[in-house]
Amino acid sequence: MDNLPKALTPPLPTRRLRTGHHLTELGLGAAQFGNLFRATTDEVSTRAVTAALDAGIRYFDTAPHYGLGLSEHRLGQALAGATADVLISSKVGRLLVESPETADRLDDDGFAVPATRRRVWDFSRDGILRSVEQSLARLGTDRIDIAYLHDPDDHWETASTSGVAALIELREQGVVGAIGAGMNQSAMPAEFVRRTDVDVVMVAGRFTLLDQSALDDLLPIARERGVGVVAAAVYNSGLLSTATVDSTAHYDYGQASRAVVERAIQVADVCERHGVSLPAAAVQYPLRHPAVVSVVTGMRTEEHVRSTVARYGEDIPESLWEELHSSGLAPDPARANSPRQRRRDLLSQTSYVC
Repeated sequence: MDNLPKALTPPLPTRRLRTGHHLTELGLGAAQFGNLFRATTDEVSTRAVTAALDAGIRYFDTAPHYGLGLSEHRLGQALAGATADVLISSKVGRLLVESPETADRLDDDGFAVPATRRRVWDFSRDGILRSVEQSLARLGTDRIDIAYLHDPDDHWETASTSGVAALIELREQGVVGAIGAGMNQSAMPAEFVRRTDVDVVMVAGRFTLLDQSALDDLLPIARERGVGVVAAAVYNSGLLSTATVDSTAHYDYGQASRAVVERAIQVADVCERHGVSLPAAAVQYPLRHPAVVSVVTGMRTEEHVRSTVARYGEDIPESLWEELHSSGLAPDPARANSPRQRRRDLLSQTSYVC
């Protein structure tokens, strides 16, 4: 495409999956290309992709769920003329079916798009094969680099059996490269790693400066099994996205509690003492764990891309992570790689009065 950069910069540093795929440490999440919460345009989305490629981002994540297929379509169009090697992940489990009876209204799941289709949960073999076929058509490609089972929280039995089996079949055929699951919790992804042949999992909001629950279950088993982890929603819905904490900001898709806001302010204060912005620390924090292969953040515009890349590249002294760790605000992932290590650290910080 004419608006793609003529001389692309080299890719950002990458980390490798066991399948041989290399993900840039920073990935673009394309949910907003699907008109998440408000409408955007094809042109704005394409400019964001152009800026991402020019900045060295080569990993792009999307899903049929995002705008009832609009995100996949826009991402595919924006990457159509790209000369760089890019890696695309999409998702299965929410099959899109035509819905003419609702076409006169807007989608009721957070996307500003006409409800010409509806989502149907389907982790069966047929549902997954149909979903991948539709995604390939919207993306305009013949292969998806990573296919995630999307939010199978209430569908463990089907997703972990026929769902995984269908993805393995597609992986063996070369239609998808790596397979995994993407969720807003860490316990079930840990079970996918423990019980199934997945290559990578995406965990949203459970490995951040405010929530390190993935350190207790997912990250230890992922590292043990050689499964990559992609950390998403590192701003926890917005609370960590600004240098000064906004007490009215959202946390995990809802209003942040006073206790959470106060903790975020404490973390921000530590960052300020070390000359670091809170959002930069939020982006870089998960990358300190050896199982994490990429951090994916939502980027709607080229301005979002530039600011996020700047956060990723901001110089952060080790003293910041040391203070966050020693204060108990956020364990250093480079040190706290297991519940046992976390317990040892906690005991070492505890004073006993006899």
